[in-house]
Amino acid sequence: MNKIIDVKDLCKTYVVNKKQNNVLRNVNFSIDEGEMVGVMGPSGSGKSTLLYTVSGMDKMTAGEVTFNGRNLSKLKENEMADLRLDEMGFIFQQMYMMKNLSILDNIMLPAVKSKKDNGGRKETRERALTLMHKLGIEDTAANGINEVSGGQLQRACICRSMINKPSVIFADEPTGALNRTASDEVMNEIVGLNNEGTTVMLVTHDVKVAAKCSRVLYIEDGNIKGEKQLGKCESPSQVRERERDLNNWLMELGW
Repeated sequence: MNKIIDVKDLCKTYVVNKKQNNVLRNVNFSIDEGEMVGVMGPSGSGKSTLLYTVSGMDKMTAGEVTFNGRNLSKLKENEMADLRLDEMGFIFQQMYMMKNLSILDNIMLPAVKSKKDNGGRKETRERALTLMHKLGIEDTAANGINEVSGGQLQRACICRSMINKPSVIFADEPTGALNRTASDEVMNEIVGLNNEGTTVMLVTHDVKVAAKCSRVLYIEDGNIKGEKQLGKCESPSQVRERERDLNNWLMELGW
């Protein structure tokens, strides 16, 4: 398998009131193309900071992150912005969308802003509608963001994350603001995208969500303390056993 992300000795330090806070300390791991990797850990352990730093949304203090062969620390700000727009997709717990745009226009926006050839506005619109149909929200295309449910809005965010055909989707607690039913629906869509070949790096505190990942990293005090190989989740019938297995492992680590 090709390595799509390679992280070496990654450090992230914040200075607050002249005090140094080492959020990430010499973190090392890699993600292969097509993997779905979950990141878990206690509150304040550095899991969201890890996702933001690996994706170039936040600058690293030291170390190296290689994305598809490109060293992120060597890229200029505009090059990093283009890379995030064209090759990365993002899904967050808070579903940030433009209030003055329809659901469809919000989904299309990254493609409209991208410099790469997306085939023009007509082709972008068709691709957005195809994604919406696939995720079962095509009837919300003309709606405003306040006229749909939380689950529908998060599925729209997944469509938006996919509009530029990214190599990787970065998801930070993508089900954190949803009820269990909507959470399951959204996770099924993310797993479906992964099964089609999209690489996913996912931060979560939810064992039910993490159990659908092929591998789970456990981070504590800015270090990766353990790694659990789960393999691909082949069918819904496997999920409960995977949850039990993952829970036992987390308890051994002091979860």
